Amino acid sequence: MLRVLAVDDEKPLLEELLYLLRSDPRVRSAEGASDATEALRRITRALEAGPDGADGIDVVFLDIHMAGLTGLDIAKLLSGFARPPLIVFVTAHEGFAVQAFDLKAVDYVLKPVRPERLAEAVRRACAQLGRAEEAPAAAEALPTVPMQRPSTPEVTVSERTAEQIAVELGGVTRFVAIADIVYVEAQGDYARLHTDEGSHLVRIPLSTLEERWAARGFVRIHRRHLVALARIDELRLDAGTTSVRVGSAELQVSRRHARQLRDLLMRQATG
Repeated sequence: MLRVLAVDDEKPLLEELLYLLRSDPRVRSAEGASDATEALRRITRALEAGPDGADGIDVVFLDIHMAGLTGLDIAKLLSGFARPPLIVFVTAHEGFAVQAFDLKAVDYVLKPVRPERLAEAVRRACAQLGRAEEAPAAAEALPTVPMQRPSTPEVTVSERTAEQIAVELGGVTRFVAIADIVYVEAQGDYARLHTDEGSHLVRIPLSTLEERWAARGFVRIHRRHLVALARIDELRLDAGTTSVRVGSAELQVSRRHARQLRDLLMRQATG
């Protein structure tokens, strides 16, 4: 069972997070800290006591935007220790996901926190610590605290049909047609789906989408980009470098993928 420290400088949100964590049977204890200084003091005491000490902490559920040090600052400080606690970021801002996973975060949960999403973060922490877990019979059965919350995006990854991918925003699930996706950009453990109307962040590796969508005409052109072959408007060769234009975006093509891409485009043009 997990020993947890939750850190958030907004007291109502901290109380709700603690309430949900304490309701999870896989959490042995959950304490709170309302600022970075208090959190560091508590974590330092835990590290000094050792993993088996009475003050030990297994996982820190950490807000990013706080007065003074940010959650990212705290995570960087902890990365210097030999056996730091695991980090789960809990934030209203999706734009720090890449930095978070560069810091080896276990998970990145967006506010408003849904009980089933928090349960998944607990599961991942248990798995990383190599502990057997007894999950709740149904994540939806976890109790909730009624609150007025801001409308902030939450990311999930699932496909309703083979032709759509689901993206959840503020509790509303929107199904995006794969045919509407122009290109996909890798962002750590996430992928950003670019359409003509905008973009959507989903938690799924680019390599997985490459494998799933190869039959739908998506090709890898770079370690960071997957492109719908039919949406390529121009192929440009300049001083030994190759790039493609898809709509208003110009994307570099790596040498590794350049020849294959040229062959595919030629076949498409002559087919």
